[in-house]
Amino acid sequence: MHNSLKVSGSYTYYQKGEGTPLIILHGLMGGLSNFDGVAAHFSTAGYKVIIPELPLYDLPLLKTNVKQFAIFLRDFITHMGEEKVILIGNSLGGHIGLLHTNLFPEKVKGLVITGSSGLYENAMGESYPKREDYEYIKKKTQDVFYDPIIASKEVVDDVFETVNDRKKLIKILTIAKSAIRHNMAKDLPNIKVPTGIIWGKQDAVTPPNVGEEFHRLLPDSTLYWIDKCGHAPMMEHPDTFNSILSTWLSDNNL
Repeated sequence: MHNSLKVSGSYTYYQKGEGTPLIILHGLMGGLSNFDGVAAHFSTAGYKVIIPELPLYDLPLLKTNVKQFAIFLRDFITHMGEEKVILIGNSLGGHIGLLHTNLFPEKVKGLVITGSSGLYENAMGESYPKREDYEYIKKKTQDVFYDPIIASKEVVDDVFETVNDRKKLIKILTIAKSAIRHNMAKDLPNIKVPTGIIWGKQDAVTPPNVGEEFHRLLPDSTLYWIDKCGHAPMMEHPDTFNSILSTWLSDNNL
């Protein structure tokens, strides 16, 4: 995917397919490639799949927060010439999608969250005290998934490199604290767009009760479970994730 990224103005993004714009938002420690299966499937099913690189490490420290990422997303959608889009976000990406939808509802016709922060997340704000210990980082990365095999050497290497970059680590901790502070419990009842909630039954980062609470608070939401699945359903069970997403899109005429 990284070999086919496009640049327009100050934005770097992946785009494939034609049709209804489907914008995917990656998580704090996740890359664009986490959504390879989603992009491959929906770009041939009548959707224009767009995955922007979020400016996690590019903004001034005082602007490194969830709200500024939501504003970035609004500006990106405008720059791309899109009017109403479907948003899909994992982890921090789900939180950004929720806040963007709350702030700029006129730009969103559908929202999907999976393992989203915004209500509660376990250990997002930790400082990685043993970040120079590769085996420690490997174990922390494996814990994100139900099946530790999903945490390939490439995935672990990427996390290890990121948390051992001091500038990036400061930004990660700043973003994590921002996500914890920006609790959306009071805002969720105001989000009226159709919302799909796809959750791993064994998610240890945002446990199942978090998905249930999102479902309770979001007025027009549908909750789907994937068994034997952790924090990143689109990586662990891409076919099941795509099937659920297809059903939700069809049910909501999106």
